Order: sequence, then C-alpha cells, then structure tokens
Amino acid sequence: MLRTLMDETTDLFAPTAADDGGETTDLGAYAERAYLEYALSVVKGRALPDVCDGLKPVQRRILYAMQRMGLGWGGPNRSQPAKPVKSARVVGDVLGRFHPHGDQAAYDALVRMAQDFAQRYPLIDGQGNFGSRDGDGAAAMRYTEARLSRISALLLDELDQGTVDWVPNYDGSTEEPRQLPARLPFVLLNGASGIAVGLATEIPSHNLREVADACVALIRDPELPEDDLLQRLPGPDFPGGAQIISSADDIRAAYATGRGSLKVRARWTIEELARGQWQLVVTELPPGVSAQLVLQEIEELTNPKVKPGKKALTQEQLQLKASLLAVLETVRDESSKEAPVRLVFEPRSSRIAQAELVNQLLAHTSLETSVPVNLTVVGRDGRPVCKPLRTILLEWIAFRRDTVTRRTRHRLQQVLDRIHILEGRQVVLLNLDEVIAIIRASDEPKPALMARFALTERQAEDILEIRLRQLARLEAIRIEQELGELRAEQTRLEEVLASPKSLDRLLVREIEADARAFGDARRTLIQAERRAVAEVKVVDEPVTVIVSQKGWVRARSGHGHDAAAFTFKAGDALYAAFECRSVDTLVALGRDGRVWSVPVASLPSARGDGQPISAFVDLGASGAPLHYLVGPAASVWLLATSGGYGLLASVEDMTTRLKAGKAFLTVAEGETVCPPSPVAGHGRMQWAMAQGVATLAPRADGAGEGARVACVSEQGRVLVFGLQELRRQAGGGRGLMLMSLEDGDRLAAAVVVPPGAGVQVEGAGRGGKPRAETLGPRVLDQAQAARARKGREARLGFKVVRVWPALA
Repeated sequence: MLRTLMDETTDLFAPTAADDGGETTDLGAYAERAYLEYALSVVKGRALPDVCDGLKPVQRRILYAMQRMGLGWGGPNRSQPAKPVKSARVVGDVLGRFHPHGDQAAYDALVRMAQDFAQRYPLIDGQGNFGSRDGDGAAAMRYTEARLSRISALLLDELDQGTVDWVPNYDGSTEEPRQLPARLPFVLLNGASGIAVGLATEIPSHNLREVADACVALIRDPELPEDDLLQRLPGPDFPGGAQIISSADDIRAAYATGRGSLKVRARWTIEELARGQWQLVVTELPPGVSAQLVLQEIEELTNPKVKPGKKALTQEQLQLKASLLAVLETVRDESSKEAPVRLVFEPRSSRIAQAELVNQLLAHTSLETSVPVNLTVVGRDGRPVCKPLRTILLEWIAFRRDTVTRRTRHRLQQVLDRIHILEGRQVVLLNLDEVIAIIRASDEPKPALMARFALTERQAEDILEIRLRQLARLEAIRIEQELGELRAEQTRLEEVLASPKSLDRLLVREIEADARAFGDARRTLIQAERRAVAEVKVVDEPVTVIVSQKGWVRARSGHGHDAAAFTFKAGDALYAAFECRSVDTLVALGRDGRVWSVPVASLPSARGDGQPISAFVDLGASGAPLHYLVGPAASVWLLATSGGYGLLASVEDMTTRLKAGKAFLTVAEGETVCPPSPVAGHGRMQWAMAQGVATLAPRADGAGEGARVACVSEQGRVLVFGLQELRRQAGGGRGLMLMSLEDGDRLAAAVVVPPGAGVQVEGAGRGGKPRAETLGPRVLDQAQAARARKGREARLGFKVVRVWPALA
C-alpha cells in the first residue's frame, strides 16, 4: 500500500522553475513525500517481518553479525557450540557495522530472541539474566553473554552458498544479506509482533513439525483442500503452552482471512490434600500473561478502589468482590526454576465445587483471554499485506525453491570448476616428464604448457603452483576418485535444475530432515470450550424499576406501588415505572440508536433518588438516553424511528457487556427514536402522563394470535397491520418500513396492540393545550391495511406526541 503511494509520488520533487530562475519545491508535496518515506522505512525497516525469513532487519543483522563473530555451532552435525561473548560486544558490532540506531533497541531485540517464554524456538542462547515472564527486564548488556542457538543454523548455514542477494551496509564499508536463506518458515515458527504507521502485525508461533508437514503437503499439492491443510496445521503453538478454546471454525476463519481473535485459557491441575482438602494449581498461562498480572487482578477484585469521579464503590465492584471472596481463600505464586509457572489457589472451603472456583477465576482474570491474529508481513514483492495462512506458506515455498535453485547453481559452478582443475592435473600426471622438461627449458612455461597440452590459463596456472608431493602416484588415484564423485554430483545437480519434480523432491527431503532434527511435541492444547461467564447469583423476586426523566434509576422491591407517590430531585419527574423481576435487564436506548444494558439486580435501592444511568454505563458522545425498557432476556420489543422504519428485537439482542454500549438501531439524519413498545408479556408498566398515571399491562400472549401494530403519525394519520408482517432482527439495523409518510410528517409512535384493544393518543392543541383522544378498535379496524401504506387520517385536530395501547 505504502509502496504504491510512493510510486505515485515519485515526481513530487520535480523542480519547478521559479520566476527568478531558481528551483522550488511545493511544501505540501515535500511534506507528503517525507512522511511517506518515513512511513515506508518504519513498515519495512523496523516493524514488520519478512515472509521469507520471518525476521525484522534488526534481528537479521544481529544474527549475521554473530555468525561473523564466530558465535555459531561447529563440528559434525553442528554439535559443538561456540564460547559465548558479552552481549555488549555483539551490540557494538551490530551498531558499528549494520544498524546505526540506539544500542538499547538492538539489545532489546537480542534479548527477545533469547527468551524461551517469548519465542517458541529461541535463536540466541543467552547466559545470565535475560528477563522473566513476569515482566522483569534483562540485566545490562555488560553482564549478559550470548551465542547463536543450534536452530539458528537453519537461517545462516547456506548464507555463503550464493543463495541470497547482498546490499551495502549503511556506510558502504561492507555488505549485509538482504534476507537470510531460511530452511523453514520462521515467520510462523516464532511469530512476530509489531506496530508500524497505519499497519500492525500479530503473528502467533506454531509448531515446527506441523509447519513442516503443511509445507511438504503444499509442495506436493498446491491445491491442497483447506481441511487437509488445517489437519496438518491445526492452530498456533505458544511457548508457554496453555489451551486454545476457540472452535475450529474460528481458527479456520482467522487463517483464511489473516485476521481474527482466538480465545486462550490457562491450564491447571487439582491437587488433593489431606482431610479432603484440595487446591487449584495453574501450570500454564496464555501468551502475554504473567503470574504477577493474575495476582494483581485478584488483588484489584478483592480489594477494589473507588473509581475516579465516584464517591463510593459501584454495585458491580461490590458484587465481584463478594462473589470471588465467597469461593477463594488465598492465592500464592510458587513459581521457580523447576516450575516456571505455579500459581496456587486455595478455596474457601473444600465443599466448594471445583468448577465454580475455576469459572470465577477464568471469568474475572487473564487466565482466560483473547489472542489477536494479524498475519501482516512484507511479501516477496516488498509490499506489506495481511495474508492468509496458505498464501504465507506458498510464498515461502516459492522463496525456498529460488533459494535451493541458486544454491544448486552455485554448487554446480564449484563442481565444474573443480572438475576443470582436476582434468588439468590428470594431464600433468600422464605426461609428467614432459611437463617438467617444458618448465625447466622455457622462459614462459605457462604459454608453452597451454600450447602443448591444450590447457586453459586456469589449468596452467594451477599446474605451475602445484606442490611436488601432489605428483605422487597415489595422488593420481585420488584425483580419479574425486573426479568420479564430482561428475556424479554434477549429474545430480543438473537433474535438480532441469526437473521441477526433482527440485521439489529435494525440498521435501530437506524439510523432513530439518523437522526430524529440530522438531518437538506440541505444547498448546487445542480443544474447543465455552468461554467462562461469571454468573452472579441473584434471588428471583418481584421488583419495580423506577426511571426518571433525567435518567436516574433505582429499584424497589415488590409490585403494586403507587407511582404518584414516587419522589424525585427538583426539576425531575417520572419517566416510567417497570414492574419486573430482579433477574431482568434494563436497556437504555440513545437518540442515535445506541443501546446500553444494566442488570436489574445491580440497580441501587429506592430509599434515595437512585443513581444516574451514567454511573453504570459510558454514554460517551451519545448523550443521555432517550428511552428505557425493562424485561427478561426473551421478551420482544418493537423499536421504531420517526422516519417510519422499525424492527422487532428481544432484550437479549440488545444486551451487551460493553460499558460503552453498542450501535443497534439505525437512525437517519434528522430522525429520532420512538418510544419502544412491548410485544410479549413481561409485567406491567406505569407511564407518566400529563394528567396522572396510566397503567399498561400487556397480555402474556401479546405476540400471539391477532396482535396488531398501530402506527400513528404526528399529523394524525393511522395505519394498522398484523404483527406477523414484521420480523425479528437480532443484529439490529434500520428494519422494515412500517408506515409511508408524507412530506413534513413524522412517525410519532408504533405500538403493539392486543386483539380487541384501541390506542390512547396524546398531543398538544392550540396554544400548547394538552389534548388526548382514544381510538377504539373500530377506528383501528378501518385503518387496517398492508405494511408500508400511508394509512387513514384520524382528524384529531392536534399534533400527536405519545401513543400507547388503551386496554379495556
């Protein structure tokens, strides 16, 4: 993306002739060009890994510098490690030769490549304090020592075999590799994390054997079905183990698009103690989660602090504290060298169900968390793009084919060169006396040898430099043997270059050999589970939720209260009193169609004036809610806008765990949200009116036979149609057209009317005088038509403000 922008702006600095004959540059063009160059350098030069070797530039330079310093593994089968050196020496060499940036940034990159809890396959073997999973930093670089790990050979071994391009370093004094010839896709093995300008990446680590198996399968069949690919590579494999509880479909979707989120939880065991006691021991944590973080979260839950701007603990804080302390006695961290993670949780009593303690901990701490997946890499074309898993593997396979082809050509050239030299030596050994005579008698023996034996200059030069010991008879036998081996190798190399199938067979053999040498068992368990949800036990009892016009809410036990007796702050009044159950949910509906939900059980008591709705939710830029409703999760409501559109939705559809709410009802510009109307039975509601209080008690079968929708516009037009013409939209939206409106007219309300009932209409007449009218069942029958019609004029003589069912 950024490169495309850069390509399009290559002429931004084209000089323009000024009036005085000088050259000027447009300031806007200069700023745009400079910013794009900076963004591109951050994306490709710092933040994002390369799909070929899976490394960022600083990581690549550190590994190459350490190889130059002789810090790799030598001997047969890379079994002899080099002696480690001070990390400061490595960092100094990296900065001086290849990476002219801050020493701390280079050291941080070196440290991360040595942390076995951060990388699935550490590329550096560190000695000393290299930090901990609890967030402890590494010791200063003058104290720690480092050398390359054995698996780094898969990145560096083929570097001097003509496999990669070389570019000048920052000052042109030496060269550095553009990429490393990775023998496996390290971009997936160790993953990556980074933030660039407008781009970010979050690639989880994977198991080496599984990645190798997937690569082999794709080499043999590039059109491998998705199910077969995911069977070989079922999901990430984190350094710390843990368990992926996301479904196979979620993992498939993340891999198919390159973006997603996986649910990961800790793993634990139950240790039985004496006298029937037991304790919960967490042994593996999700990536990015430390024991200290979990302890801190538990401390915040069991000893909460008053939030900024609040005078006391919220009801939610008190409930969380009570629910956790009811099941948890103590928690301690027993992690050590022998047990990198060991968090011990002791229950309040041995009689507490183990599942209950586990569920509380998973629901309220980072023992269960989400891990983002964002497979953004710098592709082979140099462009940073979010790629599906299959594309990443296929691009690496293409890179590996090119690498092996270049290596084969390089080796073939070496073999041919050696054969050429040995053929010249054969000539010498077959005509040794004559060669010696020519050398002794000639002032210029090289031209003479070339002319006499048809040698090339290279062969003649080699003969003149040959040692006397190499003229022995035994040497002729060795030359013949070596020539035979080289010619056989030449045949094999030429076959690889000439046959794509031979090349692929070689790729497969090498990948399988590396998988056997460096592979290990999977650490992360993949097993789909339901996400833990904390269930606060609430006594199911009748309550009355009182909502004021300014958004103050409270709950009063029992039903049948006189709404006229409710008191409010000065300037405030009753919006509605909802008779419901303590297990129901209060939903607030914003003027922009946003919804917020609050459990009725968490509302304050009705002894005072209650608390504002803003104490429970984050209203943000939406402002105070316009309407409220209360009911059980299954209760259905009709939501409408003044533009004439509406939909059916349940309280469960509108419920959200986000304090900022969620966008639900689409409201066009200039429109407003009409009061919600209940469809299914969920208790009585008392609505405040200009003249007293009216009681609305919808039937328990309000959504059943004969229920109708009555739409009344502000100008007094009425349309009635069957409820069955609407459909429930669980995800919200604009809905269907309820009533076609004339220019300048707006929908005042749409209410669900039980069979045999009319509607009460309230509005303002001349001079703002309150007016009310009842439209009986006969009037509604006359206005019945299909949905989305204009309806009939009711001749009310006043502007309609509110509408509600008028029950007999």
